[in-house]
Amino acid sequence: MGRTRLRLAAVATALLFGGVLSGCGAGDSGDDGGGSEGGAQTVKVLMVNNPQMIDLQKLTADNFTKKTGIRVQFKTLPENDVRDTIAQDVANQAGQYDVISISNYEVPIFAKNGWITDLTKYEREDAAFRADDLLPSMRESLKFEGKTYGEPFYGESSMLMYRKDLFEKAGIEMPERPTWEQVEQYAEKLDGSEKGLSGICLRGLPGWGEVMAPLTTVVNTFGGAWFDKEWNAGVNGPEFKRATDFYVNLVRKYGQSGAAQSGFTECLNSFSQGKTAMWYDATSAEGSVENGDDSKVKGKVGYAYAPVEKTKASGWLYAWAWGLEETSKVKDAAWKFISFASGPEYEKVVGETLGWGRVPDGKRISTYENPEYQKAKKASFEVIKTSIEQADPANPGVQPRPTLGIQFVTIPEFTKLGTDVSQGVSAAIAGKGSVDEALESGQEAAEKVAEDYKE
Repeated sequence: MGRTRLRLAAVATALLFGGVLSGCGAGDSGDDGGGSEGGAQTVKVLMVNNPQMIDLQKLTADNFTKKTGIRVQFKTLPENDVRDTIAQDVANQAGQYDVISISNYEVPIFAKNGWITDLTKYEREDAAFRADDLLPSMRESLKFEGKTYGEPFYGESSMLMYRKDLFEKAGIEMPERPTWEQVEQYAEKLDGSEKGLSGICLRGLPGWGEVMAPLTTVVNTFGGAWFDKEWNAGVNGPEFKRATDFYVNLVRKYGQSGAAQSGFTECLNSFSQGKTAMWYDATSAEGSVENGDDSKVKGKVGYAYAPVEKTKASGWLYAWAWGLEETSKVKDAAWKFISFASGPEYEKVVGETLGWGRVPDGKRISTYENPEYQKAKKASFEVIKTSIEQADPANPGVQPRPTLGIQFVTIPEFTKLGTDVSQGVSAAIAGKGSVDEALESGQEAAEKVAEDYKE
């Protein structure tokens, strides 16, 4: 697909993401406006409302603005909403924001279309940022044609979290690398073993970055794929169907109540409140599980690698990163904020202010070498670090793929394709549809997408 055609596809995808979000909601903080105001510059930041970002929002004024004089206006939104808003802003070149939280999925698409700024020069000229300290897998995932277009705020893979006390009481020993069959057996045994306890929590909320993220890792390890190397769609293939049936049945039988409306945040709350025995999700959740102010399971959680079926590993690779919009008029100030938020000094600020367990990790070599961090994360850091290092976006399953990506396919059309399929899967979880219906519809859509790439 040529550059012009790719640009049109990306724009069309952005416009199809959903309704336009406007105005300032409860997630806003800081000064209104942007650019220079009374001699001070303001950087406008749009980011996802994950716990690590909320910590950043609280720490910026005292640890960045006071030192630099640069004000930061934050707007935080839930994951699905922030993706929609960012896609519309960059595709329309609206320029409402300077710094945006994007991932290794968006980087090559946005960079190819000229929507975000090449940060290579800033990295080179900012010795304090220590770009060479970034984990190679994270750094490479945020490049396009050898140039850096995103800086990781935190990186993650996926893992299985489980209640050690409940497993011990039930006489179950969790393997370091469990299979999905074993996970199902454990969920069955523990479900309802205490009042209000579910055996497992899994995402069911519609969205290509919600239910489809963990589900696609299950598809990969069961032997399926969205597309094979020749761009033949496999959404209704036997392996894809078997994996989806397994996932839907597992959460319907032993999952949390309201599973079809549960995303990362809802599962985090459920697991942290002691309402579920296991949770398969992002490694970044550990910080909130072990250090969240309201967590009731601190010190009671064990960590295992992402469950497998036919592959040796199945964890995803993801980075919530900072992109600098090409339309920004305060790029130098924006880089200073990015350098602060993703730099080694910020991790020190978090460690000393909030505790080393709250550090936004998964991105720096020095973090995993820090004795204070190792002490705070002694139950989990080896699993997290190894999961990130072992994640292989080029070969996440048992067959060759046409693009990079573990829990997504790195093409602009995947946002709509993945979201459309997710809606059918979520409906099946809610008992309002079937897996067969969801995947047959998804196959038709995937075949249409594949036509362009086969050409």
